[in-house]
Amino acid sequence: MPRFLGVALVAVALLGVGPPAVHPSLHVLLARDLQAYLQARARVEHISGIALSVSLRGLADNIEVTAGTTQYPAAGTPLTGETLWQIGSNTKAFTAATILQLEAEGKLTIDQTVGQWLPQYPAWKHVTIRRLLNMTSGIPGYDNAPAMLRAYARDPQRHFTLAELIAYAYPTTAGAPPPTTGYAYSNTNYLLAEKIVERVTGHTYGDELARRFFRSSSLGLDDTNYEPYDYPKSIRDRMTSGYFFSHDADNAPLLPLLGQDVKDFSVSWMQGAGGIVSDPEDLTRWARALYSGPVLPAKQRAELLSLVSLKNGKPIATTTLDDPRGFGLGVAQLTTAETGTVWYYEGITLGYRMVHVYFPRQDAVIAFGLNSQCDSKEDRAGKLAVAIYNTLHAAGKL
Repeated sequence: MPRFLGVALVAVALLGVGPPAVHPSLHVLLARDLQAYLQARARVEHISGIALSVSLRGLADNIEVTAGTTQYPAAGTPLTGETLWQIGSNTKAFTAATILQLEAEGKLTIDQTVGQWLPQYPAWKHVTIRRLLNMTSGIPGYDNAPAMLRAYARDPQRHFTLAELIAYAYPTTAGAPPPTTGYAYSNTNYLLAEKIVERVTGHTYGDELARRFFRSSSLGLDDTNYEPYDYPKSIRDRMTSGYFFSHDADNAPLLPLLGQDVKDFSVSWMQGAGGIVSDPEDLTRWARALYSGPVLPAKQRAELLSLVSLKNGKPIATTTLDDPRGFGLGVAQLTTAETGTVWYYEGITLGYRMVHVYFPRQDAVIAFGLNSQCDSKEDRAGKLAVAIYNTLHAAGKL
């Protein structure tokens, strides 16, 4: 799978790191973590800045820390807590939550099928909505089709429709990727879920996100936005630049974009699989509301958090040290000896990485952004998450 929009498996980076010494100023220590990462990784990951937000139970305000600037190399303006980022596949939790709210409203069930809601895709008619959301559908990713990537590389301002993107993965399309088995990450699943939202409600996906989440005073997502094709200049002017810098083999059709700033490119290739723009603070608010707050009733939250193993796609009650990675409905769980069991996601687009980690025992959330997609072997976002965790742990906050 081309390495964008996906949940990166940060488990390897979350193993075997001890806590640092306690420092009297938590903000200073966290700033040191970001600066150290930026100094070590700026060139190899083609990043110019990092923004972090930490939400701790009992604190009214988030801890906001930034390092670096909005353009690579160190240029542009300094990052701030108000700088906006593409959040990539963190968007999938919004899509899943919309589906689950519709279920709670009695308008669908997640065990209904694609055939019931989208009969134009008969090859997938027996796939349930649940299997779309937990990545066990067998449907390949449209972004695994080289033709789709070449089309985008030729014209990064292209406006893909949902139907065009899904067609790249449909089995009757020449060059479509083969079906998958077990757990297999596929962005096509979430475009189909987006189409189901629109079919059920009669409204656009973006309108449903705005009505349910973005305009909710209880959630406070004032800096979170969705557009299906292009963001207006007022949003893009607030965004950091983001750079495509991946030499991964499955991204070979995108090599004409190597090193480019993608901030002003069309986002139509992501849509309900990864098209939201936000900031780290809003993402911490969303994560807490999703995992423990008012977004879902108890039944639907249990469905959201119901897991399959990434090893084989089989249902599991929870992740363990022996089976440490699991996927729910648009969310992921990880267990390590150091952090225990956490919910996390690393959403990746062509030029951005956005990570959130929710610590259920402490009801705490961290979220941070890095402004590139780099080679998968060079992505050390998990190590940064560990450094942040250890700083907070040493300070008695986690």
